[in-house]
Amino acid sequence: MKFGRAPSLPLLPVRLLVFAACLTLGAARADEYSDVAHLLRDGKLAEAQARVERHLAAKPRDPQMRLFKGVIQRESGRPAEALVTFTRLSEDHPELPEPYNNLAVIHAAQGQYDKARIALEKALRTNPSYATAHDNLADVYARLASQAYSKALQLDGSASVSPPARLALIRELSAVPGSQARSLLAAAPGGPTPAKPTAPALPAKPVAVAVAPATAQTAPAAVTAAPIQAKPPAAATAVAPAAPAPLAASNSQQEVERAVHAWARAWSDKNISQYLAAYDKGFDTPGQQSRSVWEQERRLRISSKSRITVNLFELQITVNGNRAVAKFRQDYKADALAVLSRKTLELAKSGGRWLIVKESSGG
Repeated sequence: MKFGRAPSLPLLPVRLLVFAACLTLGAARADEYSDVAHLLRDGKLAEAQARVERHLAAKPRDPQMRLFKGVIQRESGRPAEALVTFTRLSEDHPELPEPYNNLAVIHAAQGQYDKARIALEKALRTNPSYATAHDNLADVYARLASQAYSKALQLDGSASVSPPARLALIRELSAVPGSQARSLLAAAPGGPTPAKPTAPALPAKPVAVAVAPATAQTAPAAVTAAPIQAKPPAAATAVAPAAPAPLAASNSQQEVERAVHAWARAWSDKNISQYLAAYDKGFDTPGQQSRSVWEQERRLRISSKSRITVNLFELQITVNGNRAVAKFRQDYKADALAVLSRKTLELAKSGGRWLIVKESSGG
């Protein structure tokens, strides 16, 4: 698995999550995590390993440092040791999705896609809204489908060999056990950041076409019948009421577009009240959470970041009456985290406003 910015492969894109240590812990402890994260990001594995081992000598059960340990082992070319580290971490903390996800990464790199699938399904049972695991599972399914297709066609070994799946290896826990109020904080899938996001295309404005009254048609020369009688002007204007339909659809698309950009802007500004107000009261919260629990997690997640930027591009909007779907690519940056992902928002018009009723990543 390559780390850092990397182009996506045709079948299985490289996705990378590099989290800043912005957990709700003491400043000194957060700085220690952050130092290790920076060493990993800079490829200084020996220094990072020394820091981790020194910390674990005093606190051998620290889940974050154990996760770091497994990542270092994996990046140092010791997948068997990393497998043991992540397995033991998942056994000690079965409520955390990250160890399961990283086990899946190792299994997939070894071509053991069934084991990778099982590990990712366990990750999603702990946190059904964990976007990274969803995206990785989609990659694993694609690889399993490719293998099944090759077997069905009875391809020989050389024809069916393909590069190992490259999944996102998570470096940090979204929530560390031990705090009084644990929150499973949702993470977004990562990937290569585009050089420069392009502005979303606005729906084309309807072009007004003038319809002239119908005139008498001239009969062909070979026909001696009288010219066809011109239709009265009233008949020509009878189709005029149909013209406002494209205009209404266009207006709705623009309203949805403004609502989506306002949601992203509130997120970037860390304006939590406006951000949450973009969601309908009937919003389909992930993992069947209550609305209050979901809002609490989002408040904690957003407020823990020192800075956030959210850019949208390739925005596609479809409107059907009072329902709409917005699909786009989202470029999300928060502190040291940079994530590029696909996102879909389903919206409904309520009280004259377009509000989010469902949100999903990937696809």
